[in-house]
Amino acid sequence: VQLVESGGGLVQAGGSLRLSCVASGRVSDIDSLGWFRQAPGKQRELVATITSARTTNYEASVKGRFTISGDLAKGTVDLQMNRLRPEDTAVYYCKAAVVVRTIEGRADFDYWGQGTQVTVSS
Repeated sequence: VQLVESGGGLVQAGGSLRLSCVASGRVSDIDSLGWFRQAPGKQRELVATITSARTTNYEASVKGRFTISGDLAKGTVDLQMNRLRPEDTAVYYCKAAVVVRTIEGRADFDYWGQGTQVTVSS
């Protein structure tokens, strides 16, 4: 699975950005898609995820401001980010969680995009 993100950029605090991610390859094996972010000097952290059942999960600080949407069958996921804050500044990565089921059981794989920079100025 290959992932390509787009939509990052520079925005003032309080503004909005929309990130998009498109997956290619074995899209049918994707179990969930998500967005993670990594700020300088910090560990990569979960922002939001969406499953094939359209169940969503958000990091506490983005709830009510960010909305994840997607179509896993098509391998697409978007992140609408509103009321952005300077602390949202980071490189945002798209991640696909892939599950391959065989007669021996299941194997789980994670695939990452190259990342897109989001910078929020105060």
